[in-house]
Amino acid sequence: MRTITLLGATGSIGRSALAVIERHPDRFRLRAAAALRDVEGMAAIVHRHRPARVALADPEAAARLRAMLDGCCEVLSGEDALLELAAEPETDTVIAAIVGAKGLAPTLAAAQAGKRILLANKESAVVGGRLLLESCQRSGARLIPIDSEHNAIFQCLPPAQDRLGGVERIVLTASGGPFRGRKRESLIAVTPEEAVAHPNWRMGAKISVDSASLMNKGLEVIEAHILFGIAPERIEVVVHPQSIVHALVAYRDGSVLAELALPDMRVAIAHALAWPERMESGVPPLDLGVLGRLDFEPPDRDTFRCLDLAYRCLEAGGSGPLVLNAANEVAVAHFLARRLPFLAIPELIERTIERFQPPPAPDLAGLIAQDAEARRVAEGIAASLAASGTG
Repeated sequence: MRTITLLGATGSIGRSALAVIERHPDRFRLRAAAALRDVEGMAAIVHRHRPARVALADPEAAARLRAMLDGCCEVLSGEDALLELAAEPETDTVIAAIVGAKGLAPTLAAAQAGKRILLANKESAVVGGRLLLESCQRSGARLIPIDSEHNAIFQCLPPAQDRLGGVERIVLTASGGPFRGRKRESLIAVTPEEAVAHPNWRMGAKISVDSASLMNKGLEVIEAHILFGIAPERIEVVVHPQSIVHALVAYRDGSVLAELALPDMRVAIAHALAWPERMESGVPPLDLGVLGRLDFEPPDRDTFRCLDLAYRCLEAGGSGPLVLNAANEVAVAHFLARRLPFLAIPELIERTIERFQPPPAPDLAGLIAQDAEARRVAEGIAASLAASGTG
């Protein structure tokens, strides 16, 4: 029986994880759950799954939840509560699914506590990947990615100690999002509603916008480099609109291994929860006869510039990926609030990384300081872009 702490329990990945856990009550028990501020969502989780402890980072939301639950579950509050649950002594597995840079500190806490970590928070790797891997090495924590693309790479790489032996390149697939095939001039007036209408996946607003801009794939390139130690020039991206092939690993002998599955996060979550075994995820089997075809095409890097910005930050080194992520979070927030147009997202990011290029941070406090400064710079640029109507 594995005991689970679920960070980001009320989001789309959290809901998928709960569906898999509920399917196997003889193997998994939800011990603790955490989220940022979704009171009703967390209350529903408590009533259905009966965790011993829950936390909301927003103290006001936690107070409302505490009153709603009336003592049936311990309710913690504040961002420190997320760290406490991540290192919960009675938990052996932590699912890290808090979206954005806010997920870094609790993921690091889980790593320092030696947990088995199922990583969906790509920003933890992008912003603090070196610290995360060093913490895992010191504590003996096990890191298994559950982003569909990185979980696919994990499955296609050999289990041997030298995991990159014979590997020529890694290929990440992108759906292309809701704007695939469109040119820059047709994206001038797109709305947040259009950007979050992903054709294949049901995701939160921020990650859906990242998919529409191809920034999601840029962050995944950085994450693949960090998690698997492969050089940026050996990581490729292709657009695959069906979202059936989630990643490919090409070997020097000409072989290419791919992981195929329906576009449903329960597949990767079930794989990581049961690894090295296999178990039912609840996702229907893939029927290639019904599917009929698989299409691939190169990404349009002129229209969707965020992908190249990610490669640029990765190649520059230092804390470039941290600045990229912070600027993107600021840009997406302004777009979703209708303060900036969609095409201003890469413009804001590029200006931020040109203005702020810090060296590698030595510790979490340094990362937090750099992240705050990057956001300050990005907010100033956002105000300038909004005033000028740029985008």
